[in-house]
Amino acid sequence: MRKDAIQPVPLRIVRKINRIIGKGINAVEVSVLVFCVAALAVLLIANVFARTFFQSIYFAEEISGFLVLLLTFTGLSYGVRRARHIRMGAFLDHMPPKMEKVFIIIISLVSAVVMAVMAWASWQYLQNAMDMGHRTPALRLPTWIFYIIIPVGFCLASIQYLRTILKNILEPDPWLSPDQKSEYEKEGLEGGGR
Repeated sequence: MRKDAIQPVPLRIVRKINRIIGKGINAVEVSVLVFCVAALAVLLIANVFARTFFQSIYFAEEISGFLVLLLTFTGLSYGVRRARHIRMGAFLDHMPPKMEKVFIIIISLVSAVVMAVMAWASWQYLQNAMDMGHRTPALRLPTWIFYIIIPVGFCLASIQYLRTILKNILEPDPWLSPDQKSEYEKEGLEGGGR
């Protein structure tokens, strides 16, 4: 008998919703990250050739700046979901699983609140940029278009931390993120491995 078959219906529904949200966000994040890296590489290489043989691409700096912003704030959410953010791994690894889970929940809650506050503050900054009406020098686009990703990235990171809390509440084992189970790495401490 499968593990899902003996769980209560509401628990299965919450897990399924959490999984669907994770898959949706993952698809968007990975697509954006791949696009940004590829577009940035193509744009910068094309600009080097253009500058060497013709004239520099006049909008390359603005577009590359936007791509770096997009890459950074999409990568923020991706890093949280994959547990690639800075954490005190040695501290957590030496705790019993129940205590580790409590600490992960507390840390995730504080981090979710911080990310939500940063999303709100960056939304205020975006509103201010919209009110000012500034435009980029080369493309003459409103500058706020480039800043949209900042509150979105913080908001997605906050959602990932909330998903981590939910995962730790629903699952018996501690999870560092919605996609990364906490596992003690013994190889590094024992000097084994290679």
